[in-house]
Amino acid sequence: MIGAIAMRGAGATYNDILDRKLDAGVERTRGRPLPSGRASVRAAAFFLVAQSLVGLAVLLCFNAFTIVLGIASLGIVAIYPLMKRITAWPQAALGLAFAWGALMGWAARYGALAWPAVALYASAICWTIGYDTIYALQDARDDAIVGIKSTARLFGENVVAGVAVFYVLAAMFAEAALTGAGAHVIAQLGFVAWCLHLGWQIQTLRRDGASKALMLFRSNRDAGFLLFLGIALEGWLGGPS
Repeated sequence: MIGAIAMRGAGATYNDILDRKLDAGVERTRGRPLPSGRASVRAAAFFLVAQSLVGLAVLLCFNAFTIVLGIASLGIVAIYPLMKRITAWPQAALGLAFAWGALMGWAARYGALAWPAVALYASAICWTIGYDTIYALQDARDDAIVGIKSTARLFGENVVAGVAVFYVLAAMFAEAALTGAGAHVIAQLGFVAWCLHLGWQIQTLRRDGASKALMLFRSNRDAGFLLFLGIALEGWLGGPS
């Protein structure tokens, strides 16, 4: 958990450093610390290094395979902020980076990878594409002006269908991961609750569009908790390890 928080924060800081000029041209983001001048690039760089050192300290606690796997993620993290400039699929690059923990957890436990971990990784990538498309709806107009690409702009009037497709794929891959890992009733109940939450997001997005984008994006915190709770409870009650 500490490593995930530190490295997620480091990735966000790195992204904000590179995007500070673009953020200044978008109404929602121009008030952020860097584009507004409330924080200096030097201070942000120092904060980035500090978070990265915390992540490194955590990483070195694991086995050699996990350490190498963790280092490999830095390549994806490094290129993600550049993707919105050259492709309409920056959400996919974000998913590749954000979902890496699905691989790390399995590797830390077993010292290798297996297909359920890869299925979970694929699920998290698809889920990220879906919820970050919702997030990008907030800035679609300004993004078009400053030249930022996104799946929200790419999907256009079909954005609800686009998000739905990736949520369905996320559910399919997640179920494959759960089945492959030997999940039983409690974990499956958490999965069903997660799927129902994703369905509610699609229905709300269809009715309210971009006006509820931030609320729906943030609600994925609750969706993830439902899925986690089912898996965790099964483990705590003596289910498959």
